[in-house]
Amino acid sequence: MMSIADKIRQLGIDAISAGNPVAVLFGKVSKINPLEVIVDQRFTLDEDFLIITEQLTRYEVDLELAYVNMSGNTQTETQQSMKNIVIIREGLKVGDVVILLRIQGGQKYVVWDKVVTT
Repeated sequence: MMSIADKIRQLGIDAISAGNPVAVLFGKVSKINPLEVIVDQRFTLDEDFLIITEQLTRYEVDLELAYVNMSGNTQTETQQSMKNIVIIREGLKVGDVVILLRIQGGQKYVVWDKVVTT
């Protein structure tokens, strides 16, 4: 499996070899609804200029848990079901640092991934 850094490096290599370099920039999410990203404290991109990948969108699942009493060959529900929402991906938040790939011409930017510190 290729890491994010390897993917970005490969995109850069491919773009240079094609004669159309891709600019890799870093930005900081300043607003969520509508989405805005500040790039290098120089300019702000709103959602009209941004393409968001699926991995950066919020994804949650509704789960329903039922408590069951097993005795012999019969089973009976002992308590009312409990519903929980499980968050799989949080999505973008204000303050997140993101990697941006500028599409040729500079009119659109792909928000590639979040930068994390370990």
